[in-house]
Amino acid sequence: MWNATRVLPLALLAVLLVVRPAVAPASAELVLLTTGHTLSVVGHEFQGDRVVLYLPDGGQIVAARSLVVNIEADAPPTPSAPVAEAETVAKPVLASLPYAEIIDTISVRHGVDPTLVAALIEVESSYRPDARSPKGAMGLMQLMPATARQYSVNDPYDPRANIEAGTKHLRSLLDRYDVTGALAAYNAGEGTVRRFGGVPPYPETRRYVEKILSIVDAAGE
Repeated sequence: MWNATRVLPLALLAVLLVVRPAVAPASAELVLLTTGHTLSVVGHEFQGDRVVLYLPDGGQIVAARSLVVNIEADAPPTPSAPVAEAETVAKPVLASLPYAEIIDTISVRHGVDPTLVAALIEVESSYRPDARSPKGAMGLMQLMPATARQYSVNDPYDPRANIEAGTKHLRSLLDRYDVTGALAAYNAGEGTVRRFGGVPPYPETRRYVEKILSIVDAAGE
C-alpha cells in the first residue's frame, strides 16, 4: 500500500517528489496515464512541466506532465454502463508480457518506468526466472550475489523478490546517473561508469544500453 504521498514513473527519469501542504479541490477526476492505467483523484494542478495530482486520502503525487494523457470528470457509472465496463477504459501497456502485474506494481512503487524494467528483464534473461550467467548473475534481472545480499534477497530465483531487488538497484542508479548511465552501470558496474564519465566504450555494454532503449521506444509507439 502506498504512503500518503506517492510516486509515479517520470518517463525515463527519476521522479521529482514535492511535499507541500495544499487543500485539494473537491471535484472528482479520472487521470489517464501513458502506462495505460487510470487514476482517480480529487483534483489536479499544472506547474510548468509537472502536474500535481491530489489524492482522495489527502496525499498528492507530483509527476511529469508528459506522463498524463488526459484528465476528465470521473462520473459514476450509469445503469447502462456497469462498473466492470467503466474500469476497462485503458489496459496497461505491459499486460501481454510475463510477470506484468509484478513489474508494474513494483516499478510504480519505486518510481521507475515499468517499460524500462520490462525491457531490462527481456535483455537480461528473456523472462526466464531460472536464468544464470557464467559470471553468477541470477534470475529475471540477473542479480549478482553481492547485489542479492545488498537487498536481502533470500531466493534470487523467486520472480517477485528478484524484480523487487533489481528495480531497487536500478532506482538507486537512476538517482546517480541519467538513463543511459544507469543502464551502463547496471551492466558494467558503477565504477566503470564513473571511470569513463558515462557509458564505457565496451561494445557489449553499448549494445546492451541501445537494445533496452530500443525496446522502450518500441513500446511507446
